[in-house]
Amino acid sequence: MNLPNSLAIFRIILAPLLFFILTYKFENVHQSWINYFATIIFSIAAISDFFDGYIARIWKQVTTLGEILDPLADKMLILAAFLGLLFLDRANVWAVYLILVREFFITGFRIVMLSENLNVSASFAGKIKTLAQVIAIIFLLMHWHFADFLLYVALFLTLYSGFEYVFKYYKAKVSS
Repeated sequence: MNLPNSLAIFRIILAPLLFFILTYKFENVHQSWINYFATIIFSIAAISDFFDGYIARIWKQVTTLGEILDPLADKMLILAAFLGLLFLDRANVWAVYLILVREFFITGFRIVMLSENLNVSASFAGKIKTLAQVIAIIFLLMHWHFADFLLYVALFLTLYSGFEYVFKYYKAKVSS
């Protein structure tokens, strides 16, 4: 197993840990400490997401397993964060629902594209979407100002990049 795939597995392991920290009722622990610890775990996982893609491209270790495992690990982490935030009543249910529906739909869609030998690499809008989601989740985890606004920015970018994937697929099918 190469390093990028190992980093994706690392994110898969961190996702349930994050969810546990957000949903378990720790006695005698102030909520701010839980916020900090959850944010650290989430941030480490988000940074590992950047590095696994970067390393895979630079070291030419892009694999079919990695192209499936990486977005799956990302979705598991985003799911853990958003479900934990819903549990804490810190995120709008409809915004989270729409983000998660898009994430899982596009993950499945990418697998279809991969099976048809179509390019499944993330677009620039997809990378900006991921950054917006990460920032929004950090603000929501820390219970900072503007968290709701950032969630809606992330929602818009998430939906936009999802439409971009569908359009890219449609264009590829029409031209073939």
